[in-house]
Amino acid sequence: MKEELPEKASNFIEQIIRDDLESGKIEKVITRFPPEPNGYLHIGHAKSICLNFGLGELFGGECNLRFDDTNPTKEEKEYVESIKEDVAWLGFNWANLRFASDYFDDFFKWALELIEAGKAYVDHQPADEIRKNRGSLTEPGKNSPYRDRTIAENRDLFCKMREGELGEGDCVLRAKIDMAHPNLNMRDPVMYRILHQSHHRTGDKWCIYPMYDFAHGYEDAIEGVTHSICTLEFEDHRPLYEWFLDNVSVPHRPRQFEFARLNMTYTVMSKRKLLELVTQGCVSGWDDPRMPTISGLRRRGYTPSSIRTFCKKIGVSKANSLVDVELLHHCIRDELNLSATRVMAILRPLKLVIENYPEDKIEELEALNNPESDIPTYRKIPFERELFIEQDDFMEDPPKKFFRLFPGAEVRLKHAFFVKCTGFKKDAGGRVVEVRCIYDPRSRGGESPDGRKVKGTLHWVSVSQAAKAEIRLYDHLLTLRDMDAMEEGEDFKDYLNPASMERLTECRVEESLVNAKPGERFQFLRHGYFFADHDHSSKMPVFNRIVSLRDSWAREMKKSD
Repeated sequence: MKEELPEKASNFIEQIIRDDLESGKIEKVITRFPPEPNGYLHIGHAKSICLNFGLGELFGGECNLRFDDTNPTKEEKEYVESIKEDVAWLGFNWANLRFASDYFDDFFKWALELIEAGKAYVDHQPADEIRKNRGSLTEPGKNSPYRDRTIAENRDLFCKMREGELGEGDCVLRAKIDMAHPNLNMRDPVMYRILHQSHHRTGDKWCIYPMYDFAHGYEDAIEGVTHSICTLEFEDHRPLYEWFLDNVSVPHRPRQFEFARLNMTYTVMSKRKLLELVTQGCVSGWDDPRMPTISGLRRRGYTPSSIRTFCKKIGVSKANSLVDVELLHHCIRDELNLSATRVMAILRPLKLVIENYPEDKIEELEALNNPESDIPTYRKIPFERELFIEQDDFMEDPPKKFFRLFPGAEVRLKHAFFVKCTGFKKDAGGRVVEVRCIYDPRSRGGESPDGRKVKGTLHWVSVSQAAKAEIRLYDHLLTLRDMDAMEEGEDFKDYLNPASMERLTECRVEESLVNAKPGERFQFLRHGYFFADHDHSSKMPVFNRIVSLRDSWAREMKKSD
């Protein structure tokens, strides 16, 4: 076994598993990824997916995909299917597909076992009374007046709950532990509540549903999970996890370990808040490219491998920290730099007319697809008298160090020729609508025949040969860097960025992009990396900007070195 283990653990959980295997405490690693199907998965879940499935792969074990579907009021089949799609898209295969609802009969049996042992009771206090009597960190809780019911009474009442003879809110089943326990989670927690709601899998078979803390450990025990890995907020719940396992006859004893969840700048990591954005129309849906959901990142143009790389870079630790979203951008930027075809696209077109170029001539120039490729490939691009350049590549009266076009300035057109500005035209409103130039035919390919230098290189497209396209530019959805730093009483939606999306409908792109397939990725020179959206068609190409070419994260890292 020893020689089959990884040479070195990369985090504390790997080390725990390594030690357990080497000592013989376990023979096979079994983990699980257990989302509740009450929303779409986000980038924080991706970290947990990569960890749990990655550990199974690393140590030759298994990872189950399990849905903690114990609350029928919030869970839907749509969410189940989206979660399965996201896990598979990230590149992981589950050993078994499980649902907490598969085990409802087992949970009921174990609840009866706790009642028979005098360790659970039915409480008729209203929810707010239970909450009030729970106490605080400095004050002990108060025993329920129903805490000392007989075993027979509790058994009879729990069965009536099960049979639907009692209404929602009439009572709950609670564990009998210690109302003065220093850990508030141990103060007689609720195990079951009454919900006369149809379940997405079990229909109306049940009208009582277990609480997560009650069900969690038992699910792990049934599945033979060896390492139940949770985020740090469950650390205080671990004694309760163990108490439930200690007090019934489980088939297997799992152990829980905690790690720091992902916090990322300009991002909320709450399915409740993300659902709020969707239901209130703040975004177009769960897959809006501004959303931190895995489906949103997929539609934005991120690749599974870039997200896995990001999760590997942030690592696994016990300490909470705030990860800069630029690290995520850096990961996709690095990947696409090696693979994406370079093309030219004009987002805000301005016509450029080359006065000394023949009016009826169109020639083909050769352009390198990707300078990073080991095997260079080329494409043909049409060049003619009338071209489009970016509006901000020309200024009538430029400031110092403006190295683009202005009257008298000479620049290089990418892959083409040197051109020198001779004039411009304005419309009735004073807006520049046309720039006029002359070109040097000896500079084909962008090389000067006499050694003269130019400081600016502009991208361009042919007027008659370019395709019209819609391009969507995305920025942070929220304006507050650390969303956990909000003041009490603030609404996170107050920080919605009104400039988080810009939709440009008069763009011009190389004609070849008409034939791009939805899902293809490109580098638009000087603009960034773009993704053909699922709205994309040959009649109207649509591209989402994944990320700009600017890599501020890399620059900040360089400064700190």
